[in-house]
Amino acid sequence: MAEGVLFNIAEGIIGRLGSLVLQEIALPWGVKDELRKLKEKVAQLQAVLLDAEQKQAKENEVKVWLESVEDAVYEADDVLDEFYIEARWRQMVPGNNKVSKQVCIFFSSSNQLVFGLKMGHKIKDLNKRLHEISSNRTFGQLERNREDVEFVRRERVSHSFVPEGKIIGRDVEKGEIIQLLLDLDPISTKNTENVSTISIVGFGGMGKTALAQFVFNDEKVQKHFEPKMWTCVSNSFQLDTLVQKILKTDMFDMDQLQNELRKKIDGKRYLLVLDDVWNDNREKWLALKDLLMGGGKGSKILITTRSEKVAKITDTSQPYNLRGLSEEQSWYLFKKMAFQEGKEPESSTIKAIGEGIARKCQGVPLAIRTIGRMLYTRDPETEWLAFKNNKLSTIRQEENDILPTLQLSYDVLPSHLKHCFAYCSLFPPDYEIPVVKLIKLWVAQGFVKSSNPNECLEDVGYEYYNELVWRSFFQEEEKDEFGIIKSCRMHDLMNELAVKVAGEGSTIIDRNKTDFDAKRLLHVSFNFNELLVKVAGEGSTIIDRNKTDFDAKRLLDVSFNFNVASSEWKIPTSLLESNKLRTFLFLRKGWGMSFHKSFCAIIASNFKSLRMLSLNELGVTKLPKCLRKMKHLRYLDLSGNPIKRLPNWIVKLQNLETLDLNSCLLLVELPRDIKKLINLRHLILANCDNLAWIPRGLGELTRLRTLNNFVLSENKSMLRDSAGLSELGKLKNLRGELEIKNLRCEQNIMSELNYDCAVLKEKRHLYSLTLYWKRENNDAEESDVIIKSMEALQPHSSLKELGVHGYPGARLASWFHSLTNIVNLTLFDCYRFQHLPPLDHLPFLKCLDLHGLRNLEHISAEDKVKGFAGDVMMMSAASPSTTFFPSLESLHLIDCPNLKGWWRNETASASASSFPCLSFLSIYRCPNLTSMPLYPNLDELWLHKCSWKVLPSSFVSSYKLKSLVIRGVEDIEYVPEEGIGNLTLLEELEIEHCPNLVSLPDQGMGRLISLQRLRISNCPNLASLPEGLRCLVSLKRLIIESCPILKQRCQKETGEDWSKIAHIPELFIGAFF
Repeated sequence: MAEGVLFNIAEGIIGRLGSLVLQEIALPWGVKDELRKLKEKVAQLQAVLLDAEQKQAKENEVKVWLESVEDAVYEADDVLDEFYIEARWRQMVPGNNKVSKQVCIFFSSSNQLVFGLKMGHKIKDLNKRLHEISSNRTFGQLERNREDVEFVRRERVSHSFVPEGKIIGRDVEKGEIIQLLLDLDPISTKNTENVSTISIVGFGGMGKTALAQFVFNDEKVQKHFEPKMWTCVSNSFQLDTLVQKILKTDMFDMDQLQNELRKKIDGKRYLLVLDDVWNDNREKWLALKDLLMGGGKGSKILITTRSEKVAKITDTSQPYNLRGLSEEQSWYLFKKMAFQEGKEPESSTIKAIGEGIARKCQGVPLAIRTIGRMLYTRDPETEWLAFKNNKLSTIRQEENDILPTLQLSYDVLPSHLKHCFAYCSLFPPDYEIPVVKLIKLWVAQGFVKSSNPNECLEDVGYEYYNELVWRSFFQEEEKDEFGIIKSCRMHDLMNELAVKVAGEGSTIIDRNKTDFDAKRLLHVSFNFNELLVKVAGEGSTIIDRNKTDFDAKRLLDVSFNFNVASSEWKIPTSLLESNKLRTFLFLRKGWGMSFHKSFCAIIASNFKSLRMLSLNELGVTKLPKCLRKMKHLRYLDLSGNPIKRLPNWIVKLQNLETLDLNSCLLLVELPRDIKKLINLRHLILANCDNLAWIPRGLGELTRLRTLNNFVLSENKSMLRDSAGLSELGKLKNLRGELEIKNLRCEQNIMSELNYDCAVLKEKRHLYSLTLYWKRENNDAEESDVIIKSMEALQPHSSLKELGVHGYPGARLASWFHSLTNIVNLTLFDCYRFQHLPPLDHLPFLKCLDLHGLRNLEHISAEDKVKGFAGDVMMMSAASPSTTFFPSLESLHLIDCPNLKGWWRNETASASASSFPCLSFLSIYRCPNLTSMPLYPNLDELWLHKCSWKVLPSSFVSSYKLKSLVIRGVEDIEYVPEEGIGNLTLLEELEIEHCPNLVSLPDQGMGRLISLQRLRISNCPNLASLPEGLRCLVSLKRLIIESCPILKQRCQKETGEDWSKIAHIPELFIGAFF
């Protein structure tokens, strides 16, 4: 088990035992004294847990004792969880409502008596166990410590010297760092400071110190700076100690030290290397910085660190993130370490094994050196293959080798981050970890804590995640267009570290491995190649499909990662002994296992302590009643199942925080009493397109953070039982994405609103909003009800994405102009719009999608128009002082049959405006559109069933175009020579369904020097291919289909146009391709 987990669980138990609510409910059950004793016993044990966890590795007696503590603490946590559920039921709103009556019935004297007796026995038994544990002599030998003590790192020593030729594969990085060092006027100093800071960041073993040595000893650097100083910081960042190291002196008086330092550097262009910096206390850094600011212009401080946070607090403008070596560089370094004189082996077999081992190290120099040095004395033919197939964690290593070096980063983590990191051993190597889900999992396990009851736990969890990112535990973050982190990965070495620190006895078992000791196993992974299951905690192990004889008594978390159909797979019998299991996680989607009720029955009967349960994509149509027993569940994943209705008994799962119903495509309704899930934080309803209504009372779930889908009932008879917009207004803490469906402009629907825009306006953490109006046969003129239906839905100005679908009004609401942070805007089937409000002023708008605006004639109007609920506004192109659509990158104009142009009065604006950033333009079924602003930086242009007239005026401005698709353009007969000839960067050209096209320009086509792919389809009147094709040496693929004349002319060897295309490597000519 990861260090600190038990300590934090015990802390949670003590906190709950101190709850006034729990004390109040304990009184009628007669267990108040027993709960007080339990609190005292747990507090006594917690005081020694940190010391015990540190000593267990060396003292077996402590290790055995700690196992007994672990069993008791987890049981106490479960008992308190049960007890707390009942306590929360008693907190239900008092009064004469239905909910209160049900609670009163539940708490009838008979129910209270039975429950009280049952819990009383459990708590007494627990106290007895804890007394025995604390009476053990081991307990008396442990030190009391109630705080998470800081780990003391071993003192590291480094120096500035490096032999020539020792550093492999870092010439590029060296050059880039030197360039930064020699820059006399770096941006980071903002021209106000003479001294600037550069930080080299990377996880342990990446070669930061070696690169700094490489740079420090460069001749240009040596000549450029004087003095040059090297200091290995490592453990201590105390000011006096640091200055002593920099000056290399034994003097102790701080005043004397600072005088000597300033005398050494004042007015001089110095270089100071601070190697291996761990300090993230900005005050300590500023205290040192004050003494270093007297240097001459161009002075530099070069820092090496494992943490981006360290780089940030030292005022580094942009840290230099050191990446791994390439495969070629890795192999070169491996040869230097593993073979005599670094010579390549003559045997191709040994070379292949060696290259495989080098790749396994994934470019980390210390890993390559560690393995290469070990293999130097081993027989390549008999012993190397074992190293290739083993993980580094199974290979004995010295103090300065790779895993001990990496573990230093783990050892200095506070305990709450240690078990968050260890939990990530649930994920296999190179797995794309969904960050939002990861944080929810941490919260579900109780890893995320906050002393502020008003603080969002997900925000705290995100801070935990960022801290681990800054310390290089995660990498390869993927962000969406709004800058929100969606996923990350762990380096394979970090994954190995996670498995290692998750606990003693962690092992990964594949199809061929059966000889493992699982007595201390708490977390397990299954790997059938087709089936992989992985777990975090006291040992992570992967278990083969046929492997069922393992001891899983200490198992806490399980994850399953299926890559193929596994319909015959059953839960291994030995796994059923894991009665403390807390996570049951399927990682892969679409793994094809057919669902049986017995599967859930086994889970409910054997894994009652689960906090997280995955049943995703199992073909579940009806949730089995046996799951009612899963009272400890915080996270239930039912995503991707063909389930139609959730049973009302699900509200008995009082601890439930996350209910994931993503892509339950057949889901029609939610439980009517869903409001009783008072701890629900995330109701994930994305892609639940058949959901018909939301139950009344949802607004009472004030802890709700995620609600992707809010559906107003179409059935008027259901209005009494369904939630209206006023309930949505009560959910103040919603964040992320929200879709509101079945909006209508009926007086009775809107009457519940006060038109004070309070439904959405206060939801500052919503970044995406999509509004769907119910399409009705209402062609009457616009009324107050229509505009008010949109006015009442004003979002917060921080909104990033807005979609409006089927809105029946002729204009948008007055709040639209306030959405200055919009990035994506979609207007779909707003059939009465004739023009749009000003869009060109939106500074962050990147994607504009106008679809099905059938009455739209002009996107912008230059003259004054009456708009926005009566306000008179000037709707013109951007003024000369502002940039026209400064950020727009993607523009879709689809199904706008009456659209004529961008401006009503084109002559006044067209010549002056162009899209500075537009890279993608798609025009589809806009036959009357004949003019557009210029787009000089366009990469892709799609014209589909529109007029050719929209293109020629803009062709000249599209010289950067890389892809041009022309489909269904019926008024094109000739492609202009001067237009196509400008597209010298064009790589892909597709012309399809142009029935009147008769020729392509000879010279113009010959100037498409970058063209690689050309497709011509369904152009029956195209008489010949242009002569210019002969010149296109870059053209790799030509497809001609359903062009009868061309087919005949392109016959191999005999066709009249064959000589024009014979040089093209890939030719496909025929009826269809």
